[in-house]
Amino acid sequence: MIIVLKSNATEEQIKHIVEKTKKLGLKPNISRGVERTVIGLIGPEDILRVTPLEIFPGVEKVIPVLAPYRLVSREFKKENSIVKINKDVHFGGNRVVVIAGPCSVESDKGLRAIARRVKKAGATVLRGGAFKPRTSPYDFQGLGEEGLKYLSEVGKEFDMATITEIMDTRDLDLICKYADIIQIGARNMQNFSLLKEIGKTKKPVMLKRGMSATIKEWLMSAEYILSNGNFDVLLCERGIRTFETATRNTFDINAIALVKQLSHLPVIADPSHGTGVRKLVGDVAKASIAAGCDGVMIEVHDSPEEALSDGEQSLVPKQFDDLMEDLKKIASAVSREI
Repeated sequence: MIIVLKSNATEEQIKHIVEKTKKLGLKPNISRGVERTVIGLIGPEDILRVTPLEIFPGVEKVIPVLAPYRLVSREFKKENSIVKINKDVHFGGNRVVVIAGPCSVESDKGLRAIARRVKKAGATVLRGGAFKPRTSPYDFQGLGEEGLKYLSEVGKEFDMATITEIMDTRDLDLICKYADIIQIGARNMQNFSLLKEIGKTKKPVMLKRGMSATIKEWLMSAEYILSNGNFDVLLCERGIRTFETATRNTFDINAIALVKQLSHLPVIADPSHGTGVRKLVGDVAKASIAAGCDGVMIEVHDSPEEALSDGEQSLVPKQFDDLMEDLKKIASAVSREI
């Protein structure tokens, strides 16, 4: 259920509604828009149906939410959410944010060299994994806290926000200490214990779509985070597993356009994992911007043949430079900018 408040509703009236609904056993979530403030209520349907919410002072109307992902839906919030990472990096506005860097943080020197190049080309968020979920237990698993320190230090040096993946609730405090954005990978999209804990933080989070997840399942996972209080959520399309074997995954370009209609949350495209093929990354990145994404995440490595993970899909810096020029043109053609 959504309570739409009058434009002149006071903070005292909002506080009164929140307190009263909590006493009824409901969980209120406030969303402040440009013109209206709305309060989303989560709780037993029977209470929502019989409680005369319209009588509260400051209430304009009450609207039932039909989508199962209540707080994530456009019904809850019609305007786009803006997720602010710092003064320069905002997801969900007119600017398409570019996230770039290596799949894994391999060394201080290597990360610094890549960061210097991608920042110069126009990327504003530096990616790098410190804890790596690998199919084989014998593959490189990441540098752990040492990698987080490198990521944080290099990000500050080049004035870039940072993003890294979490795999375990036990690492949450550590990652929150060093990174600006927490990434929930495809394998953990339905790790509900992890989603709940991240929901209790105020740290921005990027939720990747599971490799076999439907769009509804993806949005319901995001609902876990929002329902626990964290509204700074980015949704990332990274390709799904289908019968096709020509590429690593099948990148679902439909999902970008559809989710932008279903949800107010920013949508990020990951063409590197979505294709797994270096030569396809650029074309899919351009198509993603045309489809309406709010950001693209691209893997870049100065020596992909020596990369400890995902070298086959990583661009070299010169390829990234050229791609950025093309992405700026595509963004301009759809009235966006990079």
